[in-house]
Amino acid sequence: MTSVTPEQTATPEQTSPEQTAATRQSATAVKSIAAEKTGARTAEAAGVITGARARIDALDDRIIGLIQERMAVSAVIQEARIASGGRRVNLSREMEVLGHYREALGKPGTALAMTLLELCRGRV
Repeated sequence: MTSVTPEQTATPEQTSPEQTAATRQSATAVKSIAAEKTGARTAEAAGVITGARARIDALDDRIIGLIQERMAVSAVIQEARIASGGRRVNLSREMEVLGHYREALGKPGTALAMTLLELCRGRV
């Protein structure tokens, strides 16, 4: 870690107009970049959005992992059902899943459940 001596620290009286203008331009550029990336109009809002987006990315990674796990479990069920002489898909069970998602998430939940079921119906 480097230390700064008092001689290296500029006070407002020691800052040239050019340095002040450059600092303002730099701050404006940072705000402009934050606005482009987040749509925020303040640095504070950009910070909140950036942090929340990082959390969403982490949640998405977990959701994807859970979907992949669900697909694997579904494959085990399908293999057992087919090995016992049954069909690959159990439509009454799929209707239960659709109802569960619809109750929990409303109409969009049904579409989400349909997508999950489609992913999990992979050919064994």
